[in-house]
This record gives sequence, structure tokens and C-alpha cells, in this order.
Amino acid sequence: MIKKLPLLCLLCCATWSFSQDGRILDVKIQGNKRLKTSFIKNLVRVKPGMELDSTMLNQDVERLKRLPSVSHAYFQVFSSIDGMHNVFYNVEENFTLIPFANVYTSTNDEFAFRVGLQEFNFLGRNITLGGFYQYDIFNSYGINIRAPYLFSNKLGMEVNYKDFTTQEPVFFEDTTADYRYNNKGFEVLGIYEPNFKNRFELGYSWFTEDYQYLFGFTSPEVPQQLNVDKSLFKLIYNYDNISYYYQYLSGFRSTLNFQYVISTDIQLPEFLIGFNDFVYFKRVGKKGNWANRLRLGLASNVDSPFAPFTVDNNLNIRGVGNTIDRGTGAIVLNTEYRHTWIDKDWFVLQSNIFIDGGSWRNPGGDFSDFGDDQNIRVYPGLGLRFIHKRIFNAVFRIDYGYGITKEASRGIVFGIGQYF
Repeated sequence: MIKKLPLLCLLCCATWSFSQDGRILDVKIQGNKRLKTSFIKNLVRVKPGMELDSTMLNQDVERLKRLPSVSHAYFQVFSSIDGMHNVFYNVEENFTLIPFANVYTSTNDEFAFRVGLQEFNFLGRNITLGGFYQYDIFNSYGINIRAPYLFSNKLGMEVNYKDFTTQEPVFFEDTTADYRYNNKGFEVLGIYEPNFKNRFELGYSWFTEDYQYLFGFTSPEVPQQLNVDKSLFKLIYNYDNISYYYQYLSGFRSTLNFQYVISTDIQLPEFLIGFNDFVYFKRVGKKGNWANRLRLGLASNVDSPFAPFTVDNNLNIRGVGNTIDRGTGAIVLNTEYRHTWIDKDWFVLQSNIFIDGGSWRNPGGDFSDFGDDQNIRVYPGLGLRFIHKRIFNAVFRIDYGYGITKEASRGIVFGIGQYF
């Protein structure tokens, strides 16, 4: 046995040497200025001592490109003669202190706007800190802080506060009344990202909804004043398999949002609501991008004029108008072709051709409502996008939608960021 020890030791050394072949010696970060190197190294999965894995390298790059603070990223591998590798992640940063402004018309066609300021890379750790002020007949404001990697590269949180007031139409008995609607409250969300493609968010919010009648038709069955304390439990599941190359996207994403709302007043009863956004992007040639979004949503089918799903310019169908209808179910499809006409170092000009269509279930109705021509709306249209490639979400959009279904309207919709 003693005579075999030298041979055993030699075999162990040979095995150890072979296992080191193809391993990573060091991971380095280049190009970052405000984004902390320590944050990036903690976020990426590739670590010194691991075997070189091209799949993991590509996933790390895609994960970096999804950060608001990163406009583009790529990796390089430099190998030595002994089989060891140095990995370099190269990062092109976005400018992340972003003022924004959104101008539109209110429900009574008066001038309305929202302005705000957001920092998407607070402390160099991909923390979003922001606030907004909105004038839409009434004054509103809100603040938000989101730190998805606050505790680790998988665990974070988000906190929101809002005091939101608008003039909202309420529909009942084929008539309409306008209410002053106020929603004030806090929300706390925990964020868990188990791997590259999946993210879970679990949250709780407590808020007060206040409805004050302004003008329009009245009914003994519809209260003219409501002030209700509510609690909301929220679950969001996001599956993301989209690849990013500046303004071009390709791949599939699914986002499920499920909420349970507890109320203290039977006039605004507790209810369940869930909706799923399925999004698909495909590159078309060198300058084209086909984009699609399908939303399927259902809520507790309560016969109430305060139904949760709305038909609105800024949410689902461009050109239809501001909050023109409500429902307890929704099917909405947005499809558009985006084409890049100018693509410079920092500036992009895009045009788009779109069709937005959808249908709603009436409060207290049934699934046959989705096929009712009174509820179906189809709006084709055209638009332009002015994009700054070095500023996160710096997309100024203008769209014109023209309705082709029954009692249709038409209109221009402005906004910041792609519509979806």
C-alpha cells in the first residue's frame, strides 16, 4: 500500500490540473462610470474559479442590458497558454437622471399634463428614485423607490406613495355621471428573482378611495359620495425572454398581475382581478421590428358602475378617448410595425403602423359581451418615435388612431416611452 502512495498522489495532482483547465481566473468590468463595479460583479453569475460557460456569459450580458442604467453591454474573453481565462464585461451606460413630461387632454377636453423626475441608478446600484406631479383638472402627486437588488442579486423591494385625483366618468343605465375620484395610499412590494428569466413580486397596499359627484345623471342606486378604506394584496409573475439591441427587441415576455382587494363598504365590494400581458417582438430585416401585446383580464363580475377595467387612450386603444367605458373583463390586442429611418450615434427616428383592438365584458354581464358590437373597438393608426439612445426610456411618441367600428372616434396620443 505504501508503494502505491506516490502513484496515487500523482493521479490526484493530474486530476486537479485537468480540472483547472478552462477555468476563469478573473472577472473585470469596463466602461462603467456611475454604475458601481461591485454591484455589477455581484449581479453577474460568472465568478472567478468557475468553468468558462458561453451560455452563462450571454445570459449575464442580457441581464445587464435590461438594467435601466445600461444602454448596451458585451463580453470579451482573453485566454492564456495554461488554459485560464480573463473575462471582461464591457458596459455602455445610459444617462439616468431623467425629467419627463406628458401632455394630453382631460376627460372634458381641457389641457392636462404630468411632469416628474426619476433617477434610475441611485447610488450607482440600479435603484430607481422618482416622483411626479400631475394636473388633470385636479392636482396629483406620487413618489417611488424601487431597489430590485437591495439585499442580494436576487432579492429587493419597492415602496410607493400616491395621492392621485382625477375626474372620472361613471357609466350606468346607458347614462354617464362625472365624479371627482381620489386614491391615496402606500404600497410595499418584495421582489424575488430566482434566475435570469423569472421574477416574482408580492405586495400589500392600504389606501382610501373617495368618489364625489360632480355633474351628470343621477340614480337612487348610485351613491353621490363614497369614502372607502381598502387593502390590496398583489402577486406579479414576470417571465422575460427578450433580447435587447438598442431600440430593437426580439423574444417573448409574459406578465401576470393578480390582485385581491378588501373593502370596508358594500357599495365598493371586495373583488378579485387578474390580467396577463403576453408580449412578442420580432426583428424584421435590419431596420424593422414587429411588436405585439395581448392582454387578457377578468375581475369579479360585480354589477357596479365603478368597474376596474377601463377603455382609455393612454392604456390600451390609441385614439379612443379618455376613459370612455368600463368593464369587468377585457381582451385587448395591440400590434404594430416599427421601422427605423434615421439611426445615428445617439438619435433614432422611427415610424410605426399599428392596429389596436379590444372588447370588454359589461359589469354584471356574461362572456357573450365580448362579441357584442357595442363593446368591440378597432383603431388602426400611424405614429412617430423620437429616441435618444443614451438616455434611458427617452422615447417621445406621437400616435394618431382612427376608429373603424361602431360610434368610433379618432385622436392623437402623446407619451414618453414606447406604448408597450
